[in-house]
Amino acid sequence: MPEQAGWAWLETPTSADSALAAMPEADPAPSFARCFTGTDGARVLAVLRAMTLDRALGPDAPEAALRHLEGQRQLVATVLALIARGRAG
Repeated sequence: MPEQAGWAWLETPTSADSALAAMPEADPAPSFARCFTGTDGARVLAVLRAMTLDRALGPDAPEAALRHLEGQRQLVATVLALIARGRAG
């Protein structure tokens, strides 16, 4: 891909953008439910929970670490909510 000046590279579609554009605007929840079905899915979710939701930082934790962990927790909570919604139908 040739180099582009300034901010023009932001406007250039990539193959990933094309793949996302080809997907229907359907609810992603069923896909999340299918992805995390079975033993492997349960194991991955258990690890994500242990690394984020079940983790506590000490009182001397820097603000940056607290913010980072909170962002991780939010992402895992979103994934769990999508899985629950996908399983509910």
